Amino acid sequence: MKDDETARAGSRTDREGVGTPPGPGAGRDQGRDARDQAGEPPAPRGGKRRARQGGAPAAGRTAAAGTGRGDEPSGTGGRTAAGDDPSAARSERPTARGDRPTARGDRPTAKSEKTRALILETAMRLFRERGYDNTTMRAIAAEAGVSVGNAYYYFKGKEFLIQGFYDRLTRDHAELTSQRLTAVPDFADRLRIAIDAWLDTAAPYHGFAAQFFRTAADPDSALSPFSAESHPARDTAVAVFRDVLDGSQLGPKVDPELDELLPDLLWLHLMVVVLYWVFDRTDDTQRTRAFVARCAPLVAKIVSLSRYRVLRPMVREAVALVREFVLPTLGARAAGAAPAGGAGEGGERTRTARGSGS
Repeated sequence: MKDDETARAGSRTDREGVGTPPGPGAGRDQGRDARDQAGEPPAPRGGKRRARQGGAPAAGRTAAAGTGRGDEPSGTGGRTAAGDDPSAARSERPTARGDRPTARGDRPTAKSEKTRALILETAMRLFRERGYDNTTMRAIAAEAGVSVGNAYYYFKGKEFLIQGFYDRLTRDHAELTSQRLTAVPDFADRLRIAIDAWLDTAAPYHGFAAQFFRTAADPDSALSPFSAESHPARDTAVAVFRDVLDGSQLGPKVDPELDELLPDLLWLHLMVVVLYWVFDRTDDTQRTRAFVARCAPLVAKIVSLSRYRVLRPMVREAVALVREFVLPTLGARAAGAAPAGGAGEGGERTRTARGSGS
């Protein structure tokens, strides 16, 4: 009888879990219960990961929220905080492609763009206040309120901030020039206004302009304004000079072959001005501004003379020279340039409404 009662008591103890030591899976079960109560999604298991990846086994012992390789660095080492949706966290992680963080499908998220802009704005402010050489990435991250790893994730180093500076400067220059060119028909005036607008836009950064020049002067640097990597910003700048020409009274009279290349040549003229500006130590870079004021009418006269028939052979020779020796230095834009001697017909077709002069 006593044996039967003892057996029944042991059975009840087993069913109620009283006095039974936890098994090897008890910790995992309790963790799952806690996540269920908190409303958190369960962590993916290896089998589910393989199913999502078409049956391929997962490489290594990757944590549920990532190992940190390819994830945005953070104080948690890439782990998703409790209560966060891992899918949302993955969608906001920037990638390192092109050193410009993007979300899934290479589309920057609002959060990543905001973080990148914050880091760049902070860097530009510190460059002005402390100078380029005295500003470190650690100081930039601290002022921006992000981790050092996060700052390096968006920009590989201080020199890569120069490319971000170049992009922003180009956009700001285009906007300011567009505002100032309204109702100005004279080509020389429009050219002077466009270059003066660049000087005004860049004026706050003149203190570390030498670093900009060192970057631009390196022929092997992807950060040079002449590199293929810089061609989107360069295209924006060239479009400014296309507007300078087309909106002037001289625009319809320019030789069609020269018209195709003239915006690029005017951008190169701007680069000459920038070089002069870098070394200008006068108050408010007055010598550079005087240089621009003297050059603009001279450039306008040269362009105006190109429309006369007697100068056409010289114009065509100059165009061929530019195509062979100048365009190849402009990175990706050279790939889209028409071969020498092939632009005349196309130019005539696209510019038939323009006068050829006499």
